[in-house]
This record gives sequence, structure tokens and C-alpha cells, in this order.
Amino acid sequence: MDKLKLSELLDDKPVKLTLDLPAQVHRDLVAYAELLGRNNGQAVEPAKLVGPMIARFMATDRAFIKIRKAK
Repeated sequence: MDKLKLSELLDDKPVKLTLDLPAQVHRDLVAYAELLGRNNGQAVEPAKLVGPMIARFMATDRAFIKIRKAK
């Protein structure tokens, strides 16, 4: 089993957001969803990964955390 940064998707009240992704980012997102789905044994919609990926990124960005705590 592959060790991915995302392991599960929490079911939370979503906020609608429309954005454009570069084609390569979308292809990678689809591939990531396929891997995650294989690891978890259930299909994962690529769009559902965007929120958790951004949250994970911000949670591990040391500069962002430092600035946020300073406020």
C-alpha cells in the first residue's frame, strides 16, 4: 500500500468554489484520486480532494503558521 499524505476525507459542510486548474494539475489530481481510492477500497471523486489537500498544505506551511499565530 502506498503512503499518501491524505488518508481519509472528512464529511463536512462544503462551500462552493469555482476555479480553473492547469491540465497537468487536473491529471495529477485524477491520478491521486485513483491511488487513494485503491488504498481505501472506495471510489474517490477528484474534486473532493482539493479542500483536504489545501488544508494539509496550510497546516504544514511553517511560515503561514508563524504569521497566523502572530495575529
